[in-house]
Amino acid sequence: MSKISLAPIGVMFTALLVMSSSSFAQGSPEYNKWILKGFELYSTGQYKPAAEAYSKAFSVAPAVPEDRYNAACAWSMATIPDSAFFHLQHLANKDNFTDIATLEKDKDLASLHTDKRWAALAQRVAENKKNAENRFNKELAAQLETLYQRDQAPRKELMQALTKNGKGSAEVAAASAKMKTNDSLNTVEIKAIIDKYGWPGPDAVGHDGNNIVFLIVQHASLFVQHKYLPTMRKAVKEGNAQTSDLALLEDRVALGHHRKQTYGTQISSDPQGDFLAPLADPDHIDQLRAKMGLGPIAEYLESFGLKWNVQDYKKQLPGYIKRQSAIE
Repeated sequence: MSKISLAPIGVMFTALLVMSSSSFAQGSPEYNKWILKGFELYSTGQYKPAAEAYSKAFSVAPAVPEDRYNAACAWSMATIPDSAFFHLQHLANKDNFTDIATLEKDKDLASLHTDKRWAALAQRVAENKKNAENRFNKELAAQLETLYQRDQAPRKELMQALTKNGKGSAEVAAASAKMKTNDSLNTVEIKAIIDKYGWPGPDAVGHDGNNIVFLIVQHASLFVQHKYLPTMRKAVKEGNAQTSDLALLEDRVALGHHRKQTYGTQISSDPQGDFLAPLADPDHIDQLRAKMGLGPIAEYLESFGLKWNVQDYKKQLPGYIKRQSAIE
């Protein structure tokens, strides 16, 4: 699935991007079945069948906004503009869609730009964005940006030091120490923010600020991650956090507590090399990932130079469990 607030559906199949709220929040197996079918058909270039699959899902239950956006992309790619505009206008007028940047740069919608309806649509989305920004907590958004800079600076220094000086160098040690210090400082601030505001959503701090909240939490200690996991689950249900980020946090916490991961987001490394950390349910991993807006496990592992074969993985799983235990 795409993340309509951040990325077009076409980007989703080449990068690990996610939805702002889960399509599968509908709780209807039939709805979920057709949404997944639409995702699969779109990924293979079968745009009209994909669009029709979305329509079948919407006949079962009300459309989740990101699914409606994906349907618009599918209809656009199928060169059926009336259906594409139907969904986009619903997003703009009834769902208060605000992501004008994605709307304008999404190549899947490029065929609609010459249509006389496009200008009015873009103007409405831009107005939605302006109205939403007027509700921003600008002071909190600025504070989160400061945390982000503090988080990233030593990590950039670390990567540069590793490349230039090598793993055992003094420069790497200095950057690592700075990273730990900055993470500790950021943890103090993010705990205060979440305890005061809850999990700040895009309406309050923008999508960048919302992403920063997760970034800081995932770089905090296991204790902090565990503490705020229920808060993030609640935020996802309310549309204030991303489902794929939740999948990452769920898996991190599970492995931290010596359990198997659910969504396959965590790649572990030891002297033998990289491997997919132990999975709780290898047979259904793609279905589980799809529910969180994540692409197929094979595509994800390919980016790490790993291959996926479920039968081979299950045979090797006892060994992976031992290797993971040694890392922990």
